[in-house]
Amino acid sequence: MAAGELFLGVDGGGTRCRARLADRAGSILGEGVAGPANIRLGLEASLAAVLDASRQCFGEAGLGEEAVGWTVACLALAGATEPTELAAARSWRLPFRQTLITTDAHAACVGAHRGRDGGVVIAGTGSVGWAMLRGRQNRVGGWGLQLSDEGSGAWLGREAMRRVLWAHDGRIAWTGLLTSLFEDFGRDPHAIVRWAAAAKPADFGRLAPVVVEHSARDDRSAIELMRQAAQQVDSLAMRLVSLGAERIALVGGLAPHLEPRLADETRRHLVAPEGDAVAGALQLARAEADPLSKERVA
Repeated sequence: MAAGELFLGVDGGGTRCRARLADRAGSILGEGVAGPANIRLGLEASLAAVLDASRQCFGEAGLGEEAVGWTVACLALAGATEPTELAAARSWRLPFRQTLITTDAHAACVGAHRGRDGGVVIAGTGSVGWAMLRGRQNRVGGWGLQLSDEGSGAWLGREAMRRVLWAHDGRIAWTGLLTSLFEDFGRDPHAIVRWAAAAKPADFGRLAPVVVEHSARDDRSAIELMRQAAQQVDSLAMRLVSLGAERIALVGGLAPHLEPRLADETRRHLVAPEGDAVAGALQLARAEADPLSKERVA
């Protein structure tokens, strides 16, 4: 196999990193999964996860180490929206023949619409709205959990723990959700504070399925949190629509749980994604290898 005949697409998020290796004909040769790859929260660890998932791809394909040097890769990574982190990642010495580093939201948008104009709202560990319109990329939100990422799994988990402390203080009533979370910390509010001080978005995000589960049991705290998360997704989607994105794909782990709760106006613009972020990264890798090809995307 000659140089330039292998393409690697990587989707690195706050919870996990997924990679897919394809040949020039588009056949999938191998796939891999590794740990988180949010470069804003740790560049070295994120790129280590990328390389781990990549090695799994080459191993599944039965290809040796030399094949890495033939490969054109697109690494679509959480945190690559921030200029400093993106520049640091691009300066890293990576083993691929060519490497494009972009955001996971960009790749998700390309994958969802096969490179055509449209938008995505990602509701995963983090949240962001992204649209590709007339050759321009447009971003809404996704500024990190401290100040943004509303409606995401991490936001949902953090807000749930906030309400646990409210209930402990007597400011709101206990519910099954809040009691369950409090018991997980030995009913010790100080243990919650210590945990939260060091917790990463993925740690908060691991609490989101508990909120979803309790919302299905008609727990009023969980239902209210899910309602608020859906409102935040509505806000992201409507801003993309106002920018000109008529087609919006809702993606990420929380997407199927939030979609039924979205406003009618948002739902009118929703379309099913045609591909995932890894497919988008593969399309971007192909365009990087051959900028004049018909697959060229913004």
